[in-house]
Amino acid sequence: MNSPEVDILLVDDSQEDVDLTLHARRSENLANRVFIARDGEEALDFLFCLGVHGQRSFEHPPKLVLLDLKLPKVDGMQVLEQVKSDPRTKTIPVVLLTSSREERDMAHGYDLGVNSYLQKPVDFDEFRKMVKLLGLYWLVTNQPPVTNGTLRLAGQVK
Repeated sequence: MNSPEVDILLVDDSQEDVDLTLHARRSENLANRVFIARDGEEALDFLFCLGVHGQRSFEHPPKLVLLDLKLPKVDGMQVLEQVKSDPRTKTIPVVLLTSSREERDMAHGYDLGVNSYLQKPVDFDEFRKMVKLLGLYWLVTNQPPVTNGTLRLAGQVK
């Protein structure tokens, strides 16, 4: 069964942060297709095509995962570790977007293979700017990896 492609998988249990991210994204006309996972377990099910997301295909991964650290069921570091340790998902860019200022969180995230670690700004205008830059970089400017002699573009192999 075909499933719609997703530009961004937003993993956050805070409705306020989800609303802010979606508002900033809309105000900057970035990424029309966003899927929201409210906990780490749902994010893993989505990424690994399990449970209610069993109809999804690994051929259509999100172009970007915005991942909070403090999540119910499975925390963000555990999600990151599973994503980056599986050959089917390890090339998906993951950005830890968190309020944590802990250096150990940042170091652990990079040890697990996170592509970027960003603190959520408190100021809405700063947050909006950061979301705009994230979208422009990861969805427009960044070149996807070449794997096994094929180029992965927006979930497609060319």
